[in-house]
Amino acid sequence: MARITVLGGTGYAGAHIVREAIQRGHEVVSVSRTAPDALPDGVVHRVGDVRDEALLREIAADADAVIAAASPRGDLAVPGVLRTAYATLARHAAENDTRLGVIGGAGSLRVAEGGPKLVDAPDFPDAFVDEARELEAVLDDLQARADGLDWFYISPAAGFNALNPGEATGTYRTGGDLLLADESGKSELSGADLALAVLDEVETPAHSRERFAVAY
Repeated sequence: MARITVLGGTGYAGAHIVREAIQRGHEVVSVSRTAPDALPDGVVHRVGDVRDEALLREIAADADAVIAAASPRGDLAVPGVLRTAYATLARHAAENDTRLGVIGGAGSLRVAEGGPKLVDAPDFPDAFVDEARELEAVLDDLQARADGLDWFYISPAAGFNALNPGEATGTYRTGGDLLLADESGKSELSGADLALAVLDEVETPAHSRERFAVAY
């Protein structure tokens, strides 16, 4: 059993990760700015803001793994805010030998070998460019670290979002820095199957200090 804290644990990705973690018998803490109406039995909730360094220091010290699943939206949409918070979290995680997992985006994946990144493709929605750039910067910061922090960064499928929940298939495939898509060109993943990938990585580490893509 591991002590797992999910930052942004009441959001779309975070809630699925919390649910999968508690079902597997882990000790789970969910952190978000507002308390949810309900949580799975056994999950502890903490009200907190990702911009609060004292909170980040505490959760890094109290967990075996911290999964950062916040999104650069709402109050966190200002460029640099989430990036700075995650850099602070990474520093405290390194100090405590705590594993750090970050749920990123698909924007920084390349659409093909030697091709452009998805965020640079002409049909990438303008409304999500800033979000993609912020999460790309988080990845850049992790890759530049030289302190031995054990981290992983997951880029879900391009179509991964709460408005496109998909079906829980109980399976997934992984890749590297290329966008994963099926034969018809669709790149999709359900929240439940993302959670499988996250918990599998926590329980059986296969991607230390690297990014990997996940999709159907």
